[in-house]
Amino acid sequence: MNISFSKSAIDDLKSIKEHYLAQGLPQIGQDFIVAIIEHIETLAAHPSIGRVVPEFNDDSIRELIHSPFRVVYLRESESINIIRV
Repeated sequence: MNISFSKSAIDDLKSIKEHYLAQGLPQIGQDFIVAIIEHIETLAAHPSIGRVVPEFNDDSIRELIHSPFRVVYLRESESINIIRV
C-alpha cells in the first residue's frame, strides 16, 4: 500500500524538529522524526491499526498515537495519506 504525506504533515514534522532544535535538543527531535516515520511505515502492511478519530467518526479517518504526538491519516482502498502529525 502506498503512503503519501500532505504538505501539512510534512510541515508538522519540520515543526517538531525545529522545536527540539530551539530547545537545544536536536538529536531528540531527529530521533522523534525517525521513530514517527517508522511507525507510519507499519501502515503499509496494517492500514487499519489506527483507531477511528473520535471527532470525525469516519472509518476512513484514523490516528496512530506516537506519544506525545498523534498521526492522523486517511485510509483509502489503495493508499494511505498522512494528513497531520
